[in-house]
Amino acid sequence: MNSSVLLCLIVMLVQLWPCSPSAQNSSTQNTAQSFTPVRRVKRSWLWEPLFATEEQISPDPVYIGQLKSDLDKQDGKLEYILTGEGAGSFFFINEYNGKIYVTQKLDREKKPFYTLRAQAINRSTRLPVEPESEFIIKVRDVNDNEPQFLDGPYVATVPEMSPEGTSVTQVTATDADDPSYGNGARLLYSLIEGQPYFSVEPKTGVIRMASQMDRETKDQYLVIIQAKDMVGQPGAFSATATVTINLSDVNDNPPKFQQRLYYMSVSEEAPVGTTVGKVFAEDSDIGDNAAMDYFIEADSSDVFNIITDNETQEGIILLKKRVDYESKRRYSIQVKAVNRYIDERFLKEEPFEDTTIVKINVEDADEPPVFTLENYVMEIVEGAVSGTLVGVVTARDPDDDDSPVRYSIVHSTHLKRLFSINEHNGAIITTEPLDRERASWHNITVTATETRNPEKISEANVYIQVLDVNDNAPEFPKNYETFVCENAVSGQV
Repeated sequence: MNSSVLLCLIVMLVQLWPCSPSAQNSSTQNTAQSFTPVRRVKRSWLWEPLFATEEQISPDPVYIGQLKSDLDKQDGKLEYILTGEGAGSFFFINEYNGKIYVTQKLDREKKPFYTLRAQAINRSTRLPVEPESEFIIKVRDVNDNEPQFLDGPYVATVPEMSPEGTSVTQVTATDADDPSYGNGARLLYSLIEGQPYFSVEPKTGVIRMASQMDRETKDQYLVIIQAKDMVGQPGAFSATATVTINLSDVNDNPPKFQQRLYYMSVSEEAPVGTTVGKVFAEDSDIGDNAAMDYFIEADSSDVFNIITDNETQEGIILLKKRVDYESKRRYSIQVKAVNRYIDERFLKEEPFEDTTIVKINVEDADEPPVFTLENYVMEIVEGAVSGTLVGVVTARDPDDDDSPVRYSIVHSTHLKRLFSINEHNGAIITTEPLDRERASWHNITVTATETRNPEKISEANVYIQVLDVNDNAPEFPKNYETFVCENAVSGQV
């Protein structure tokens, strides 16, 4: 063999089967005396890359390649020796011709290659004619593994009404076969269940929306993805994974009143803040997308108010000002419900609000008598004889039946001696003369009671001023006593 051919062969095989320097040095040292004088410079191993196919089952050893020295004259004088991983168990070498055989089934996924060493010795002298060299037997893959989804089952969420092509999630399967050899590890994804709503990219496993979907129609979908090796060719292995896809809510539904007309009533006796009734606009969305505010429109907003119950999303109508059956017996108000958070993408379809009419009847109540004035101020001169008229208070029943009223004075025993009131007409008179110098003002409380319902009572304050008359002579505040000298001159103080 010429030098150029030998050099090319060495370059081609140096990465797979580099010579072992340690083995070579050791061999050289052990045989320095006898081997060196006869060493041929051009001798070399001759072999091709070696491969053994996994999962092969044969009653006879399977030939996978040959090691040969260029010194081998095929006369049986050389002996080939094989050591290293699997030597004697998985592999053996014909000691006469260097042919290598595999004797057991191999599994590439457990061990993808074996590192062995070869040596050629002279049978007679037992001296090496080739240095011990290291080489590799690669295990060639066959498609013997199924794809596996290691992260399944999958759960994903995507907003409803997402446009076609929106990415939902990605599923990934693995295959233990060799990705660099053949198609055993080349996977192809397909959709087994989930059409026509979803699609999957065959090479990446990315699941996408295939159509717009409405959460209010269906909020959860079960998708089944299949991964096939061998790029889906016949005989390929496959695996499936389930993907639960939930649709999250967006504000794509406006509020809608289920009633176009509500009827309510409130008593005229009801205090400010009384709950008159509730209205409700349904919204198919959930969470913040269903939150809404209610408003009262037109002229009744000064009598009624409306607030939102943030938990039930009901509109609560409250009494803002007292109502009077005798003044106005019926109110008609317009209530509007408006979504609190608006998604502008859906505004072009319809406004996100709705209105309804609420009719409120004022219920009559048996009200107590009403005085013409809340406070009365009257005057009388002091010293007026008993029975003198001080003034008149007036009250009437505001109800339709206009029940008669009776008057009385609520005061202490002392004041009762000074004034009395006619129970029928409310005339207040004195019961004895008044003295301004003793009391210039008298405050009394007058009640008016319905004759037909004594529980209905009203009160009014009456302030009576006693006017002064000149009925008192001057008086010295004390008795004076003084002295004067007997010789005091005229005009002396």
